[in-house]
Amino acid sequence: MKARQKRLLGIGLGLVLLSGAAYFVLNAFQSNLVFFFTPTQVAAGEAPKDSHFRIGGLVKAGSVQRQDMTVQFVVTDTHQEVAVRYTGLLPDLFKEGKGVVAQGRMDGGRQFVATEVLAKHDENYMPPEAQHALDEAAKNRGKNPQQ
Repeated sequence: MKARQKRLLGIGLGLVLLSGAAYFVLNAFQSNLVFFFTPTQVAAGEAPKDSHFRIGGLVKAGSVQRQDMTVQFVVTDTHQEVAVRYTGLLPDLFKEGKGVVAQGRMDGGRQFVATEVLAKHDENYMPPEAQHALDEAAKNRGKNPQQ
């Protein structure tokens, strides 16, 4: 083999290895990618039917029902509501009327089955997407979201 052929073989082998590594990295990234949706988007059918996603908004006052380790509650963006079921320990800051983000999937019906529930960490924090959804819903209804 000539030096030129060895060099081309090395470059080709390097490109194949680089392509394989890029495929595995992008595949792992895509499988761990979780999108955020509001209750309005879920009600409109924009959320994926067969994969995990996050839903965020406010826990509707009076909607929390506990039975052993299973908790059912309603997440709202003041425009639409989605029922959520979660089995496990809730964060200490989880309260009615406060912001929440739940990760999971729809169970085929209208209920969201959460595998993880996150609550806000201080008095003023809300995920930017959830705050934007609340602001948009309030603007559409002509109300101030802080009232």
